[in-house]
Amino acid sequence: MEIFSKTSQMPETQPPQPQTTSDQSRCVLVCQHQSCLRNGSQETLKAFEDADIPNVKVEASGCLGQCNIGPTVRVIPDETWYYRVQPEDVQAIASQHLQGGKPVQEKLNPRIHPQFNF
Repeated sequence: MEIFSKTSQMPETQPPQPQTTSDQSRCVLVCQHQSCLRNGSQETLKAFEDADIPNVKVEASGCLGQCNIGPTVRVIPDETWYYRVQPEDVQAIASQHLQGGKPVQEKLNPRIHPQFNF
């Protein structure tokens, strides 16, 4: 029987992530599952594709598990999650976050990015 000491390491496991090529620093995933589609995610996806943001790959995704607050957009590797994203929100996300590095606070998913105001 092998006993792990404090110096031995367990193998690390990470959830699978979509592949990005070396010249792409970010990937934008736009949910295209049932409830997000009903709330306009197809148009949101098209708006991201039309924005043609340098060094950003845009992909349709399956369910991201945030069904009642969609359309959901996930930015990786940042792990920034946006909710209720409509086509008119895309320009702010593209310029402020994807090009400027500052997430759009009012569109951050409150389940994943809780904000407390005291």
